[in-house]
Amino acid sequence: MDHFEEDLVAALREIVKDGNWQCVGKKCDFDSPCTKLYSEDGEHIVLVHTEDDRFWAMDSSCPHEGGPLDLGDIEDLGDGKRVLVCPWHHFDFCLETGASSMGLQNQVYEVRVVQDMIYINTQNELCLSPIPETDTSNGKAIPSPSEDTLCFWATKILCTPDPKEKVAMTLEVQERWNSGEITEVGQATPPVQPSRKENLTVLQPGKIKRGKGGTQASRIALLHSLANIEQWAIDLSWDVIARFSSVRLDTGEPLPRQFFSDFVKVAGDEAKHYHLLETRITELDSFFGALPVHNGLWQSATDTSHDLLARLAIVHMVHEARCAPPDPLPLAAQGDCSSVEVLEVIYQDEITHVAAGLRWFTYICSQEERDCLSTFHDLVKQHFKGYLKPPFNTEGRKTAGMTEEWYVPLVKPPS
Repeated sequence: MDHFEEDLVAALREIVKDGNWQCVGKKCDFDSPCTKLYSEDGEHIVLVHTEDDRFWAMDSSCPHEGGPLDLGDIEDLGDGKRVLVCPWHHFDFCLETGASSMGLQNQVYEVRVVQDMIYINTQNELCLSPIPETDTSNGKAIPSPSEDTLCFWATKILCTPDPKEKVAMTLEVQERWNSGEITEVGQATPPVQPSRKENLTVLQPGKIKRGKGGTQASRIALLHSLANIEQWAIDLSWDVIARFSSVRLDTGEPLPRQFFSDFVKVAGDEAKHYHLLETRITELDSFFGALPVHNGLWQSATDTSHDLLARLAIVHMVHEARCAPPDPLPLAAQGDCSSVEVLEVIYQDEITHVAAGLRWFTYICSQEERDCLSTFHDLVKQHFKGYLKPPFNTEGRKTAGMTEEWYVPLVKPPS
């Protein structure tokens, strides 16, 4: 009898092996609603544990734009139907079929619980921890001579999830470009979405509470929100370089080298801003990632990924121009002069960023014999949701060269 049981266990093990069933751990290890399981080939899986003590599995990247489904919410639609909702753009995916009401389809995997052990039917080798990448370069990528271009590094920075590494790499590439060590703009395909660290909690933009600075917790919330924006701003600068590097104007001419130099400077400024904010957050006994973040800025980048003029208008003229002088009173009342100084540096730099967007928008329009104002107004109406809302920082916009004729016609007319 014992021999029979041993043979049966061996046979069952072979069935599990041949059928691609993998044991990922004990049931008690998966109390969380969503757990990410890592695969060596990058095809990671999210294991979902619902309130009725059932388990489901699907690809962890949203097929829309790669959003982290392991950070999504589980919603009960009734009649036993449950969906996993992507935190980025709120696409829903049926846990049973992987189908979305938006017309997309995600890959699902069969899950079984046997003697309190979780099995997933997949060919991928899965584990609970990220699989380390083989490093043959002492932590630095060594491109071939043909790869040592501005766009190569722009894409690498976009694919770097750690913000500190993103900042360090940005400043290094800026120095190498300005010194002439990097000579070619080159071409590269940027990712659909920049990489982010796994530990960030991503919410809708409207659910993020940005403090006003009246208390230490409020100051941390304010600085944390700004640090998140600056991290996205670094990526937006590199993305406009890589994504539009091969653009030809209607005249047949490529973009001037100065275009790329200007946005390398913007990227460097944004990296400096993130470093200042992250340092200040640490000094206040917190850290970046301690609070939820949003990715609202990247939606504008996605919407304008096909059109350089639209990208300049929406991201580098509308969003950048919404900067306003920091209100020093709540921070000063707390004696936080250090934070006031950081915000003032950021404000002054953002004015120059608006000027860069405006300069290249008007340059392209003039080269292509377009009317600058009407083109800008048409693009904003097409790609920006709603009207521009006053009050405006008129002085800052004027300093950047953006007079009222650019934005006042886009304000909602009085009823």
